[in-house]
Amino acid sequence: MEMPTPDAGILAKKSRLVALLQEVLPEDAVIHEPEETRAYECDALTAYKCPPLAAVLPASTEEVAAVLKICHAEGVPVVPRGSGTSLAGGALPTADSVILGVAKLNQVLETDYDNRFIRVQTGRTNLSVTGAVEAEDFFYAPDPSSQLACAIAGNIAMNSGGAHCLKYGVTTNNLLGVTMVTMEGEVVEIGGAHLDAGGLDLLGVICGSEGQLGVVTEATLRILRKPEGARPVLMGFDSNEVAGECVSDIIKAGVLPVAIEFMDRPCIEACENFAKAGYPMCEALLIVEVEGSDAEIDAQLGLIKQIARRHNPVELRESASAAESAAIWKGRKSAFGAMGQINDYMCLDGTIPVSELPRVLRGIAELSERYGLDVANVFHAGDGNMHPLILFDANKPGDLELCEEMGAEVLKLCVDAGGCLTGEHGVGIEKRDLMTEQFTDADMEMQLRVKDVFDPAWLLNPAKVFPLHVTAPRREGHTRAA
Repeated sequence: MEMPTPDAGILAKKSRLVALLQEVLPEDAVIHEPEETRAYECDALTAYKCPPLAAVLPASTEEVAAVLKICHAEGVPVVPRGSGTSLAGGALPTADSVILGVAKLNQVLETDYDNRFIRVQTGRTNLSVTGAVEAEDFFYAPDPSSQLACAIAGNIAMNSGGAHCLKYGVTTNNLLGVTMVTMEGEVVEIGGAHLDAGGLDLLGVICGSEGQLGVVTEATLRILRKPEGARPVLMGFDSNEVAGECVSDIIKAGVLPVAIEFMDRPCIEACENFAKAGYPMCEALLIVEVEGSDAEIDAQLGLIKQIARRHNPVELRESASAAESAAIWKGRKSAFGAMGQINDYMCLDGTIPVSELPRVLRGIAELSERYGLDVANVFHAGDGNMHPLILFDANKPGDLELCEEMGAEVLKLCVDAGGCLTGEHGVGIEKRDLMTEQFTDADMEMQLRVKDVFDPAWLLNPAKVFPLHVTAPRREGHTRAA
């Protein structure tokens, strides 16, 4: 994976930079020894690694602003980092960059149950946001599989979703406002604790911008009342394509489950061995969950099961207890970790129209056969957010490159089906060179101009999202000027 050549001038002034950072941060918040910076050499896309020049851990918006002012004045690139759970290399540093981690920004700042919002620092983990309000029977809806570890900062950067986004939407649908620090160190407030801010929707620009426009230090999030009840049903099928057709028919019927999750046999077997969830051994499994009163749940599941029976399921089992429901979801939430116990894999993130599920699943199977690499499919079927896991051997020469080549073909298939390159993982470096498959030169130029406005010096995460040859004139022009 190509990355920009480190700037020798920046490398040469490491001692000066560290000294400047130590003037505005506690000594233990500036990490610069080579053996310590290795902890920040990659995120969850572990195939690519590079220790940064230094890493800093500010504990307040003011400290973030002080760090960015120094790096801007010194012309040093900054890579924002949440919890490092990015699967697209969004937090991969270059050797001449400073990692700015938000892990110490983890406080709840305000909770308003009457107006249904919570304001938190963005280093707080996704699951702990719900933890802060669940005693009052509220919850925060977006629930990525990594919700135990992933930070709100990363959720905002990648516009993360999760299993329940079918009903409740992804991060952008639950984000009300942010406090953000620009690369120049200016603190700005965008949006707020209300339904919609006046003027341009800059909040929609920030959410999903992958740390390229500013560092978000505080977030105002929508919280919701917990539903009266919820119940999942397991559906087993004898092929991926039939399961895909069932999903499409459920959506067409007008019923809105809170989640529709898909797993194929390799994933089912791994999850069952890991979590003992009681999954049936079949070719494809759907987990469909609905919410409401008992009567509403019975009515919705009745229609869903009626639709499923048209596709001749090999098993159709409704959860009979809270413990069984918890086990079903534990199995699904454990999928990535369970697969990691048995194989190296690359997790993709293309999104497609739900009606195209059968076609795309057939296409993935054909690519698997052509490249000789097994694929495990686990994804949010309700909104077409695919997560195929391409299995490979990291110790076998050429296998990683083969996996990358196949991954590119899978993502091209998603775009060809009317979808897009990413649903919630972001572009990062993983999909950077595929942007031309989805966007024209004019499309990308408009996106680059937005970054020009927020980050004229091109110092925030500058090697991500866009092909390097497209951004080279901007990045290298500012480097020469500095």
